[in-house]
Amino acid sequence: MSGVREKVTRLFVVAAIAEAISWAGLLAGMAVKYGPPANELGVQIFGPIHGALFVAYGVLVLAVARVHRWSLLATGVALACAVPPFATLAFERWARRRGMLAVAEPAREPAPVG
Repeated sequence: MSGVREKVTRLFVVAAIAEAISWAGLLAGMAVKYGPPANELGVQIFGPIHGALFVAYGVLVLAVARVHRWSLLATGVALACAVPPFATLAFERWARRRGMLAVAEPAREPAPVG
């Protein structure tokens, strides 16, 4: 199970970072759209990218919550962090500091022989 746990956790971290980067691109595109240049190209490019990464992050939150056995509250907070810009980064760092993204299985005591 640790192979799946490691892969899902790594994908979650990548999605959290990518979702935040796509927010930056979308915000920059919106600034250009509504600013003096009035060009929609940035929104047309980053809008669908951000949308796809938003969905991917949500799916990966559910997957990582299952393999790490997160509480319903932690899972809900992780999902809610997809909405404000850059909150996925804050959640990922918070979860890592609390050991919620640890991939190593806890060491077990060896069973006595005999």
